[in-house]
Amino acid sequence: MATANNATVTKELRIAVVGAGLMGADHVIRIENRIVGATVSAIVEPDEARAQAALGTAPNAAWYKNIEDAIAADAMDAVLIATPGQFHEPVLIPAIAAGLPILCEKPLAPDAEISLRIVEAEIASGKQLVQVGFMRRFDAEYAALRELIASQDKGELLGLHCKHRNPSVPDSYHNDMLIFDSVVHEIDVVRFLADSPIKSVEVKHFKRNSKSPAGLQEPILVLLETESEVLATVEMNVSVGFGYQVKTEAVFESGIADIGRAAGMEIAYDGQLITQEHASFKTRFAAAYDAQIQRWVRAVEKGTIDGPSAWDGYLAAAAVEAGLEALKTGTKVQAKYQAKPSFYKSAN
Repeated sequence: MATANNATVTKELRIAVVGAGLMGADHVIRIENRIVGATVSAIVEPDEARAQAALGTAPNAAWYKNIEDAIAADAMDAVLIATPGQFHEPVLIPAIAAGLPILCEKPLAPDAEISLRIVEAEIASGKQLVQVGFMRRFDAEYAALRELIASQDKGELLGLHCKHRNPSVPDSYHNDMLIFDSVVHEIDVVRFLADSPIKSVEVKHFKRNSKSPAGLQEPILVLLETESEVLATVEMNVSVGFGYQVKTEAVFESGIADIGRAAGMEIAYDGQLITQEHASFKTRFAAAYDAQIQRWVRAVEKGTIDGPSAWDGYLAAAAVEAGLEALKTGTKVQAKYQAKPSFYKSAN
């Protein structure tokens, strides 16, 4: 911290954004335009065209092809990882070894085994450095619903009905992605709302949508049961056509709560009621992403994290493994977890 002209000037947090695809590029714009106290100092991206496009929105950032070069150049104070999940570990391990605070987009890793390796690396570092990007926890409606559940003002939470709908997905989207790329959000947020780990996963199939990409068997209905005996139904529907929709209905002993309604214009005309719907996650959860990164920046200043931990990432990965087995076998599958290390006893 320095002073100039009797005013206090705080150094901005220098963030390296790893991955300049759809998500990474969106985060670069967010940090540069809407986040206070931070700037993008480095773009870590092997693809030059993507890197140059991102640099166009972060004029003070430098380009590095890999995280090791960026660390060697002391190019950042913190790291935001926005690559696909299978590429997280090669970035996380050197960043943890360098003692850098990290915000890692979901999933932490593709499976529980790799997630545990990351957890072990963080424990060996002696400090919690990793926050996982389950941004729904930062959505105002989800936060309000969790407060209502915790207050027990409407009695015990009995169950949840979740709807996760995409207008379409690319041809590269395949069956397993229904669980590890999409339902993983509900796996984390159901545990967050119920404050209880996922005990079992079961998958049922609706009649197949003829508009789904070839080979994709969807929509699906996923049943998540928590250790506290809350049952959550999840409709995962990625070819719904009309828009992007994420809604949750909570069933209490003495009432119902519903979140995720469209907030756009409503038009009544010619016997019809028309409402706008979101086209993608980038608008539906824009405020949640902003809040997540702003709170992470403030937490880094204090030497902490403010959100889901690496252990939360591992729990989600373990439940995803149960979900993938349930998807393939059509059976109810029990989730299996390692004992929680004392290192994370005070974690979320």
